Amino acid sequence: MEKFYTRMGDGSVIELSESELKRDLEEGTRDAAERAKIPPLSEDDLRRLLEIYECPDKSVGVERGKEVILSYDSGTTKFNRANVSVSKLQSLQIYERMLGADTMEMGHMDYSYKPAKSIMWIEQPTLEQALLITIPALFYGAMPNLGLYTQPDGPCPNPMGLIPQGKISEARAAQEEMAEHAVKDMVYVGSVMYESGADGINFDTTAAAGDAEFLAALRAVEILRKKYPQMCIEVGMAGEFILGMHGELTYEGVRLAGLYPHKQVELMEKAGATIFGPAINTNTDKSCPWNVARAATFTKACVENSHLPIHANVGMGVGGIPVTETPPVDSVSRASKAMVEITRLDGL
Repeated sequence: MEKFYTRMGDGSVIELSESELKRDLEEGTRDAAERAKIPPLSEDDLRRLLEIYECPDKSVGVERGKEVILSYDSGTTKFNRANVSVSKLQSLQIYERMLGADTMEMGHMDYSYKPAKSIMWIEQPTLEQALLITIPALFYGAMPNLGLYTQPDGPCPNPMGLIPQGKISEARAAQEEMAEHAVKDMVYVGSVMYESGADGINFDTTAAAGDAEFLAALRAVEILRKKYPQMCIEVGMAGEFILGMHGELTYEGVRLAGLYPHKQVELMEKAGATIFGPAINTNTDKSCPWNVARAATFTKACVENSHLPIHANVGMGVGGIPVTETPPVDSVSRASKAMVEITRLDGL
């Protein structure tokens, strides 16, 4: 019986038969459909996914003319994290001239709005220089990162310390206060960098701290949209559903806890976002075909339920990509091809 080379969600190599591939693809799409109450992938979609994973080539790609936009978050920090000594300007030039980025992003090494606000006077001239030597759209990005607003470094009590004590109302009040601080910082940084020439603002890894953080991002987007009607605002999510760390927060009458991508995008569209990036978590105990079928199911429903361009998060640990520091090209190319051809999204 012929075996096909693939990987597990942790990056380890495995071989699956055709029947095992079919089983994983069907189980992956079924898992997403049941969780989010959305349609599973069609028989045609599953057949195309099977063809992608049975292809013997090491890497695969979409047909010429069917390419999508490639955008990068936290672009100027990733080289430093890999101990590559290049400046922010040099890293942006690498993304543009070597990696073929369609959009680029500048950000502070801490990559959160709270620490970024104190160094805007440094970021502004760097952004100006970057705009003079690069061509693609240049965003400024960071994470809402509600956790930075807790004591001892922040002004608010830590909800994760209050909840085990049974102080639920106090924990909820703390999260609401944290969200207010985050909104002010996001609006300040977004305003400063947009007025300095940035082509757009990115709220990255949104809702990592749950529904209070998602609400903070919604409010910040809403304020920036009213302030700058032409601003491009990209919102990339942290995970596939909103954690109910507060549990009672709503926006436009919709409870935020438990929302999946096809419902998240509805609220971001109402708030005024212009690009939305769903993030589907990779399960390391399942195969890449299982994870990609699952990610494509969530993303396809998001695309079909949105008027916004969808730029799915497809990178280490999300979008069907293995949880490895340097994801292997065989897995990345198959996940990317599948997301483009099956979901009809606008970018990766």
